[in-house]
Amino acid sequence: MSKLNRSFTLAALLAGVAFAQTPAELMDRRDIRAAFAAVERNESKMVDLEARVCEIPAPPFHEEARGKEFERLFREAGLKDVRIDKAGNVIGVRPGKAAHPNLVLAAHLDTVFPEGTDVHVTRSGTVLKGPGIGDDCRGLAVIMGVIHALEEAHVQTLGTITFVADVGEEGLGDLRGMKQLFHETLKGQIDDFISVDGTGLGVTNAGVGSNRYKVTFKGPGGHSYGAFGMANPIQAMGRAIAKIDAFDVPSQPRTTFNVGRVGGGTSVNAIPFEAWMEVDMRSSAPAALKALDAKFHAAIQQAVDEENRRWNNRGAVSASADLVGVRPAGQTPADSPIVRTALAVSRAMGIPERLGEGSTDANVPMNLGIPAITISGGGAGAGAHSLNETFDTKDSAKGTERALLLAVSVVQ
Repeated sequence: MSKLNRSFTLAALLAGVAFAQTPAELMDRRDIRAAFAAVERNESKMVDLEARVCEIPAPPFHEEARGKEFERLFREAGLKDVRIDKAGNVIGVRPGKAAHPNLVLAAHLDTVFPEGTDVHVTRSGTVLKGPGIGDDCRGLAVIMGVIHALEEAHVQTLGTITFVADVGEEGLGDLRGMKQLFHETLKGQIDDFISVDGTGLGVTNAGVGSNRYKVTFKGPGGHSYGAFGMANPIQAMGRAIAKIDAFDVPSQPRTTFNVGRVGGGTSVNAIPFEAWMEVDMRSSAPAALKALDAKFHAAIQQAVDEENRRWNNRGAVSASADLVGVRPAGQTPADSPIVRTALAVSRAMGIPERLGEGSTDANVPMNLGIPAITISGGGAGAGAHSLNETFDTKDSAKGTERALLLAVSVVQ
């Protein structure tokens, strides 16, 4: 809960409203019991919806078709002020008795898979298989399940819940949906934030930051035989990759690096005039990420210098590192009200109380100091970000019930 949330609660108390209930107490409330029953009753429909929307392609930067479907679903479910912002985020509001506290409950529309990927979903018993079925079609199904259950049980909250199906969470999407939401669309209007991402029943309160680069190596190029002896951009890139591979990084705070894609060249018998690679570096600690970033830039320059010296600067190569993605690091402290509330919800529901770290939509509000966490959507998943991604629906309703109880606990 934000300061605004706490201030509003105090004002409500002064107005004669009862003290906020604990998650365990909320679970005994008649309307919340009815909402849980609605979740259980609707889960098979929500699983069907999960599979159906997952078959609507949503590759990076092209989430429009899936977004239009969620605009329709939000309207059909009774949300107010349904709209799509200029980044492509789909927004719908379930008003409370007051505009604040305003909780955003979000799940992301996009997948990591490029255009043309076969996104057909298959079923075998309780297991669904298809690209993106857990990450984040499950999250999208959960927020729809929460909306329907709240409506069917006529749950009235003191504060407002704003539902968002957002864009740009994956890959080079660079959290553009969240940046648009917090810096423009709903700037200054969000008190608390929860994203539903992936499977299982975890809680993420630490946002892993990342820097992503596209490094381009260039030279004049030439014939592999006739121009032999010229510096080679691909060989310079190879030197750089070897240096990156040798980096020594801390295990605490966990800090990582990866060369994820490479390309370049025109023919096996031509010295290339250009080569490129994409590099991802991550850490939950800004200082560790900054130190790794400096080592990365030094390695690029050393690789170029070595390649040019090797060939006596004949047809010298150069390199430029372009920053193509920045995910800000952040953390919501374990003793903050929203994290304590999430753990109390888990405790009330008999779910292990675990906190973790990750790179999710919650990074943006965490970095801004807005109370934010990410929760998983229940069930069990495997093979995330692969064509063999699966989601086991056994006991999956528990993920939706937890999201519902947590949302109500935050806005009461």
